[in-house]
Amino acid sequence: MELGGLSPGLYRQAQLAYDKVQHDGRARRERLVVIDYSRPSTEQRLWVFDLHRQTLLFKELVAHGKNTGEVNARTFSNVPGSLQTSVGVFVTNEIYQGKHGKSLRLDGLEAGFNDRARERAIVIHGADYVGDRVVQQQGRLGRSWGCPALATAVASELIDAIADGAVVFAWGNDPAWVAGSTYLH
Repeated sequence: MELGGLSPGLYRQAQLAYDKVQHDGRARRERLVVIDYSRPSTEQRLWVFDLHRQTLLFKELVAHGKNTGEVNARTFSNVPGSLQTSVGVFVTNEIYQGKHGKSLRLDGLEAGFNDRARERAIVIHGADYVGDRVVQQQGRLGRSWGCPALATAVASELIDAIADGAVVFAWGNDPAWVAGSTYLH
């Protein structure tokens, strides 16, 4: 399968996490979303894979939280009001219309790392501060309040492709999560 520049090692870790979520009966779609927050926001760092067809569906820019870092995501949190991105394994849930238009709720599966995603309103949505033009003007993407925000031009189609049971594997250089995640070991 074409990985679109995603590290094969990171893809393998994400696939193992997907397998665990599927084994637990929480993965309802054969779709895997990988976000590599170790890459700068100026690079495409979100991939969507159709595991049934073994194809890459999307490779996109994605913003991180305001207090997570400037160009690079450096600190992560599960705390309400932190305006930081959470790392770990999530399952997508329902679509709704929010202040950013079509949005997708995420349920974090990792206690202490992302299990407060719903309480924090950490969702996938489109935003005008995500896109190549923004990178050219600012030298980085704009930043969300912790959400993995996408370019508005692709958000609706991507959200439809992963709603209701896809697995999201959000990788970040967070030593506590790397040491404590049950999905990495």
